[in-house]
Amino acid sequence: MHIDFALPVNHDLMAGFRAWQAKAELACADYGFHMAVTKWAAQAAEDMGRLVQQGINSFKFFMAYKGALMVSDEELLQGFMRCRQLGALPQVHAENGEAVALGQQLVFNAGVTGPEGHALSRPAALEGEATGRAIRLAGFVGVPLYVVHVMSIDASEEVARARASGQRVIGEPVASGLALDESAMWDANFTRAAAAVMSPPIRGKQHSAALKRALAGGLLQLVATDHAVFNSSQKAVGQRDFRLIPNGVNGLEERMHVVWQELVAPGLITPQDYVRITSTAAARIFNVYPRKGRIAAGSDADVIVLDPSVNHTITAATHHSRIDTNVYEGKEIAGKVTVTISRGRLVWYKGKLDVQPGSGRFITLPTHGPLFDGLGKAGADTAAQLMKAFSADNGATPVVRGAAGSNGTARRDEL
Repeated sequence: MHIDFALPVNHDLMAGFRAWQAKAELACADYGFHMAVTKWAAQAAEDMGRLVQQGINSFKFFMAYKGALMVSDEELLQGFMRCRQLGALPQVHAENGEAVALGQQLVFNAGVTGPEGHALSRPAALEGEATGRAIRLAGFVGVPLYVVHVMSIDASEEVARARASGQRVIGEPVASGLALDESAMWDANFTRAAAAVMSPPIRGKQHSAALKRALAGGLLQLVATDHAVFNSSQKAVGQRDFRLIPNGVNGLEERMHVVWQELVAPGLITPQDYVRITSTAAARIFNVYPRKGRIAAGSDADVIVLDPSVNHTITAATHHSRIDTNVYEGKEIAGKVTVTISRGRLVWYKGKLDVQPGSGRFITLPTHGPLFDGLGKAGADTAAQLMKAFSADNGATPVVRGAAGSNGTARRDEL
């Protein structure tokens, strides 16, 4: 099963949902949606309620992409509170959008116009700051939080710190952040350099090593892709200005192989851990377990067989995507998926794909998943939570006081 990010159409959530439904009409595998919220208004709150009835249980908020997708802190708080009321999981793209916009202008003005400017203008500190801010605001509201595409030590440490304190936070690195490093954006060939442009950026080797350790130690919980692809001709729009390069890399087809190569092959995690971080954890988080994420009677028969003895090389020449580049070009993998079964039907075997367009089903994702256990289903009352917290230290809240002016206190008309 694949859960895709659906974007609103001109900030209209329902229009975005309908657009993604239309795109999925020929789906060959089961799918669901996250919905992005890119502007806050009463209509957005109403539409979120309608969407959870349609089977959406997570909403994504962008803290970056100023002037396009980015929401303010006020909007983020409103969205978090609505998610808490609905039992839906908020997700964040965590970068300080204001600082990124400034960084982009400063780097460009300094004469750096190529893809390397993308990495220079979005340092890890800006990802860490936004991750910490989102975590603290989610804690203030009392809602769980899912941080998408954790790409840096800075962000992963914020997630780990919050979890150690008992806060319900999920940290999701992506395949590209584990297997690649930022040097690709300094490639003298623009096509290869631009292919690696995504946000937050792919970081230095020390970051990818730390992310793998965090996964191995349970500080981060699962691996996704942030799959968003563009042909080299589309990326070429930003040939003279890195700010115009469409952001996104491939990973949907490569994820299982890359995670095996980077984590299981070197002995950082076990095959059982591999199943958890690539399948079971996502099924639990998005409340579709045990229908998905488990091989058992009564569960959907979605199965892959990975043969660790089969070696292969990832290349655009043999991948199944329509894009003409592959960010993992030339990467050698020890282990290959040789069999894929979708709902009991053999769809990949001996290097041959046998799918039926339109056979994929939209899977409704129920609200109030495991991350909401113990939080109640009636919705959040942040004021009540705050009063309860402070009452523990300071006595009953609100304080019962005498009339104004009693006990020596000046009345308004005396001031």
